Amino acid sequence: MKKNIRRLSGIKAVCAAAALTGLFVTGTAAAAYPERPITWIVPFPPGGAMDVIARTLGESLAKDLGQPIVVENKPGAGGNIGSAQVANAKPDGYTIMIVANGMAVNPSLYKKLNYDPIADFAPISLLADVPNILVTQATRKDVNSVEDVIEQARANPGKYTYASAGVGTSIHLAGALFTYLGKLDMLHVPYKGSGPAVSDLLGGQVDYMFDSITSSKPHIDSGKLKALAITTSKRSASLPDVPTVAESGLPGYELRPWFATFAPAGTPPEVIQTLQKAMVKAMDTDKVKTTFKTIGAERIGSTPEELRTYLQSETDKWKQILSETGISAQ
Repeated sequence: MKKNIRRLSGIKAVCAAAALTGLFVTGTAAAAYPERPITWIVPFPPGGAMDVIARTLGESLAKDLGQPIVVENKPGAGGNIGSAQVANAKPDGYTIMIVANGMAVNPSLYKKLNYDPIADFAPISLLADVPNILVTQATRKDVNSVEDVIEQARANPGKYTYASAGVGTSIHLAGALFTYLGKLDMLHVPYKGSGPAVSDLLGGQVDYMFDSITSSKPHIDSGKLKALAITTSKRSASLPDVPTVAESGLPGYELRPWFATFAPAGTPPEVIQTLQKAMVKAMDTDKVKTTFKTIGAERIGSTPEELRTYLQSETDKWKQILSETGISAQ
């Protein structure tokens, strides 16, 4: 009997030691994150605000975390292709993504999504706001204000076009909200990203665009594009002389584009915490601050919990707006 007791005690001791060893190994593994490159998915082509933010932050993150941040552009379907890829990725912290308003809009915009924007992702942090801006070709002498755009569109229903970076993007929603509030008949022309849309705008293939200030500002500064109005409720520090849409003839208009980061649902909390702290730290570096200022981005930064709450509130808000406006991807 005593031998059995001693044998059981020995087994318990071994199990306890093994458990402690397991905890030590697990803790060491978690503390070692990241041990290899991290893939950062951008669900739109290069050239837009989203791409610039990811690449700029990625450089600072790589230095802080000690591993490369590999930015991959996965455009298509209003960001849904890249988002679905991340939703199905292994939740180990080695695949993350940057998204914009579409994360909150797509559940109401598309009848069927192959991912759940809330359930399939782990929030990391809100990053920044980047205003959109209504622009047209600088060579157009007949349009110099929002009032001119509205007047001509009402006089010629269906004649004028506005480009976007894809259905459901903030650029599309800005134009759709503009035509809805202004009771205008204008044709939406979606592209696979801001870059190709701006190219056609510069070439005169489309008339207008509610583009991100990031991709339009260089063309505004060079005199190729004419800035008519900012979509946010306040003027942008990057273009302080450009009025808002609301103060230019369309009261009540406001569209606030935001950008945030997510990982696949199930990513360990300690990994999310590491990424969140590194991103917030990166946004306080001089290089990122300078880049943000150059592209017209205003820093936010948030906890994962704050982003989760914000995403839910934005999802509820856009569900109501899309229901009232009748905007749909189908």
